Amino acid sequence: MSADAVPPFAVISGAQVQRALQGREKQVTELVEATYRLHGAGDSVNPPSYFLRFPDRPTARIIALPASIGGPVRVDGLKWISSFPQNVAAGLPRASAVLILNDHDTGYPFACLESSIISATRTAASAALAADRLSRGRARPNRVGFFGVGLIARYIHTFLAGTGWSFDEIGIYDLHAQSAAGFRGYLQQAGVPARITVHEGAEQLIRSSDLVVFATVAGQPHVSEPSWFEHHPLVLHVSLRDLSPQILLDAVNIVDDVEHCLKADTSPHLVEQLTGNRDFLNGTLDDVLAGRVTVPADRTVVFSPFGLGVLDLAVGKHVYDEVQCSGDLHVVPDFFHDLRRHG
Repeated sequence: MSADAVPPFAVISGAQVQRALQGREKQVTELVEATYRLHGAGDSVNPPSYFLRFPDRPTARIIALPASIGGPVRVDGLKWISSFPQNVAAGLPRASAVLILNDHDTGYPFACLESSIISATRTAASAALAADRLSRGRARPNRVGFFGVGLIARYIHTFLAGTGWSFDEIGIYDLHAQSAAGFRGYLQQAGVPARITVHEGAEQLIRSSDLVVFATVAGQPHVSEPSWFEHHPLVLHVSLRDLSPQILLDAVNIVDDVEHCLKADTSPHLVEQLTGNRDFLNGTLDDVLAGRVTVPADRTVVFSPFGLGVLDLAVGKHVYDEVQCSGDLHVVPDFFHDLRRHG
């Protein structure tokens, strides 16, 4: 192989990622929608995620999400993301991540990007897209409740606001009072006009919200009372393991990808284990986007996204293109050094 055929290798920092994405919520949400459609059409490869767990650190994990996306993006790659919940007590973010982008034609990696921001961004864009499409045909929610108020909740609020949502009331509930107070302060500092309430319990938050966002680090279900949802809210079950099977069996269930979502003891996976079938699933978000599935207005609707690696690739490639166009791409000289097949 000629050295000229090897793509240069670049490193893109978190600050560069944030500059490329900030204030572009509508554009990124449209990109995520297009990626869901490509994935639904089969123009992607998205194998199962791989979990690295540790016997001496049972709450921690590092996940590998390999993927390939076609269409106009045409890139392969891998997100390597860690989740160490105990970091929070030490004042560190729970998650950290990098994203590797590989050249479609040669397979050579051509960029390494800080990816906690990319991961939070694609998660928030997916949630905002689902909130919009799943609320059509029913009264648009004007009361939102955030159950768990870390980085993901902040990004989801940003994307809801950036894609045209406004609320009369915003509810907050978190097991850590300091986190709840911090999120309230963030909303107030942002000039949010809604009435902000910090709730003392989960039931109060859920019953007072038309749109409920679960963004916790729960490892097993902790919400199990179906009557809390008798007002039939729209639920963005982003953290995937909060709701008991009884809640899902009483709801309309939409996922991002059936095979991915029904793994790793997610709430939908527990329902499958309990019932022995997948009849409780109504379809995927792509089914809703394509009009193959319509959700009723008189039932609780739960969106459970496992999080697809193809979304990280699409957003990461968008960031790469933006940084490259700005002339700020930091290339590592001679990263691939010995390119001779023989000495």
